[in-house]
Amino acid sequence: MDACYDLIVIGGGSGGVATARRAAEYGARVALIERERLGGTCVNLGCVPKKIMWYASETASSLEHAAEFGFSVAPHAFDWTTLKTRRDAFVARLNEIHSTNLERSGIDLYRGHGRLVGGNAVAVGEQQLRGTNILLAPGARPRRPQIRGAEHGIDSDGFFQLEQLPRRVAVVGAGYIALELAGVLHHLGADTTLVVRHDGPLRTFDPLLREALLEALAVSGPRLQTGFTSAACEPDPSGNGLCLVSANKERLSGFDTVIWAIGRDPATDDLGLARAGVDCRPDGTIPVDAYQTTSVPHIFAVGDAISPDHQLTPVAIAAGRRLADRLFGGADKRHLEYRDIPTVVFSHPPLGTVGLTEPEAVAHYGADAVRCYQTRFAPMRYALAPAEHKIRSAMKLVTVGAEEKIVGIHLCGDGADEMLQGFAVALRMGATKRDFDETVAIHPTSAEELVTLR
Repeated sequence: MDACYDLIVIGGGSGGVATARRAAEYGARVALIERERLGGTCVNLGCVPKKIMWYASETASSLEHAAEFGFSVAPHAFDWTTLKTRRDAFVARLNEIHSTNLERSGIDLYRGHGRLVGGNAVAVGEQQLRGTNILLAPGARPRRPQIRGAEHGIDSDGFFQLEQLPRRVAVVGAGYIALELAGVLHHLGADTTLVVRHDGPLRTFDPLLREALLEALAVSGPRLQTGFTSAACEPDPSGNGLCLVSANKERLSGFDTVIWAIGRDPATDDLGLARAGVDCRPDGTIPVDAYQTTSVPHIFAVGDAISPDHQLTPVAIAAGRRLADRLFGGADKRHLEYRDIPTVVFSHPPLGTVGLTEPEAVAHYGADAVRCYQTRFAPMRYALAPAEHKIRSAMKLVTVGAEEKIVGIHLCGDGADEMLQGFAVALRMGATKRDFDETVAIHPTSAEELVTLR
């Protein structure tokens, strides 16, 4: 006999687990299907292990500046194996915590590949489940380029499998994943080149942040190679590692590792969407309405598989919990508004952004309605550093209308990752420039710059 549930969740990543547990809190009978490690990309091959690596690289950067504050620091050795072993053990503990939490919530966990086999039916291997509601949360996979020799490189998942620090590495890509991995590798001691097709990374970010980022890269690396469209990856004819060849035959040589970080594709190719009548776009993403509903009324989707925009763990969690509130908690109109979502890039220094960029605000409201306030400064961390080692921070407020309502906040600099959260709340609540002006500054901090802009 088929097992019957109020909700079947395909995918044990952040969005799937959060939805399942919230539904179970309301008394729903829930099944969750996952064929790999619980926690999805974030826990296993994304946010969590990446942030650990970022902290390691920040530690290395702090050691470089220690002498400026009077410390006598002997040349230090870094052990990649130790870091990887401890990082992987931490991730394994999180996998166990997820398993324990599902059990405590009374959720049935099925190990295997889940796929739709009918309107309300889901197969897991030879077993079949039936659900009144079904949630698709399969996540996404790293994309590999369709070029000759792509197999010589590794993707962002492969980065976390590296057993040793590469000697000379190329990271190909212009998004936040490429920038973050390149920064980590550079600061941990690898000779690193970030290879981008256009004039720099993060092309959708506010122009001030991009300018500040390019300046920071010039001061503290990694090396930036712009205008390079990779057409092939091949062994160097000289026997010196791997070589990237561009579309116009330019060559970058001598890499022992090439990392593709060119985007992610939805993991929807083997979900049985057509069999259940669920629409799918040509790029593999699943269209949903404001309530996460697919083309089939009782089948829903959250997370990276619904759009290339907002591929962020907290977004999947927020959307999933609101869906459970609506389906099982009586909150009929509860849903996630996909606007003013704060995000951080863990580069060196980190970048944080929420709301509209200046160009977006001008396009939406008109140039006459938009006024921006911005600043560039060297934070006190570099007060004792030589001028050539100072990395300047940058901040911008984008405001609109006579009341100067704040519609965009953009930060680049030490501490940007932590300070943005509170300011994002203010933006969501409709704060104006005057509200910021009336807030007493905390001195000396970088954050005070946002409430003292003129």
